[in-house]
Amino acid sequence: MTLTATRPADSPPARTTPVRTPKPATPAAATSTDDASTRHTPEAFTTPPVSTEHTTSISDLLSPEELEAFGAEMDAIREKVIASLGDEDAAYIRRIVKWQRGFEVAGRALFYVPPAWPLAVASLSISKILDNMEIGHNVMHGQYDWMGDPGLSSRMFEWDTMAPAENWKYGHNYLHHTFTNIVGKDRDIGYGILRMDDDQKWRPHHLLNPVNAFLLMVFFEWGVALHDLEVENIASGERGWAETKPVLRRIRRKMGRQVLKDYVLFPALTGPLFPLTFAGNAVANLVRNIWAFNIIFCGHFPTGVATFSMEETENETRAQWYVRQLLGSANITGSELFHVLSGNLSHQIEHHLFPDIPARRYPQVAAEVREACERYGLPYNTGSLGHQLGSVFRKIGRLALPPRRGR
Repeated sequence: MTLTATRPADSPPARTTPVRTPKPATPAAATSTDDASTRHTPEAFTTPPVSTEHTTSISDLLSPEELEAFGAEMDAIREKVIASLGDEDAAYIRRIVKWQRGFEVAGRALFYVPPAWPLAVASLSISKILDNMEIGHNVMHGQYDWMGDPGLSSRMFEWDTMAPAENWKYGHNYLHHTFTNIVGKDRDIGYGILRMDDDQKWRPHHLLNPVNAFLLMVFFEWGVALHDLEVENIASGERGWAETKPVLRRIRRKMGRQVLKDYVLFPALTGPLFPLTFAGNAVANLVRNIWAFNIIFCGHFPTGVATFSMEETENETRAQWYVRQLLGSANITGSELFHVLSGNLSHQIEHHLFPDIPARRYPQVAAEVREACERYGLPYNTGSLGHQLGSVFRKIGRLALPPRRGR
């Protein structure tokens, strides 16, 4: 586990009878068909791996008894929220969906009025942000499956972005949330093109870290979609064509639909205003890309966020999974509106602890989580958007350079 430049010293793990940690599903298993009903359930994406062995690094922070007690408290928080889900939660997400659709209709309509072009872009940008952040991301985590609403089902939902929902649910819900910040396992550490951790081997192309980060931010929806191809695993031979073909097919189909919708169909509907509408859609997508990139990077890459090795997370207990999620995430402070527009990923810590409870509950449980962290002496990484973003950008710049000798 990396908290600073110096790792904690190893100590013997406390051992009882081990239970094997579930291994990740192969890409072929997760993407062999286009029928969503045959894929992983939301539970498979969000249930922590369970074992009774303790990894050494996290055990250095808490005694075995404290560790299990902390895990039990996190379980209790989750169970309390699950038991209280009801009409208010359902009304909330349906209200957000109505607002999102309203902003989209307003944005599309305002493109017919050239002087209102800035308002059209702003309205469409908000629509896309709400669709991706507070609705799509959270719905696909299964946060609203309990409602039984097909329009809010994690199995059926498709969002307004280049990444196909099925690919996303495997790469994000399963790989990222199961192996959060494990170097060599969590492919979101640098998205395959950036060096975002000291434990990632420096290579000459990392000198372009700032440039590549900027390009990823601008083309974020494209980058996220292509990320699921696992190009590095194809190059190494770990992933073959049979596994890649269905993933690529979904990406091509989804990208084709998105391009047709935003850059052909809707601009064409405005007739002679085609160029303005085309540009407006492009700007709205750009705004959404920049916003999503900044929120997501502030959730995992600010100073103080920990990373872990595969060895130290073997045979991980549920309690250790909770602590790893806590140490590997960071929050952003802000207003209620800010939290909604961030999809409540401004509460990244709570999201990683409880990925399948409605995100609107994260502010509610944040106080309990933070209080527990204070009692157990665990860090709770939070700060303003400017503070977290500044530390992320500094890290991007620092890790572009080769490490100093002796490090």
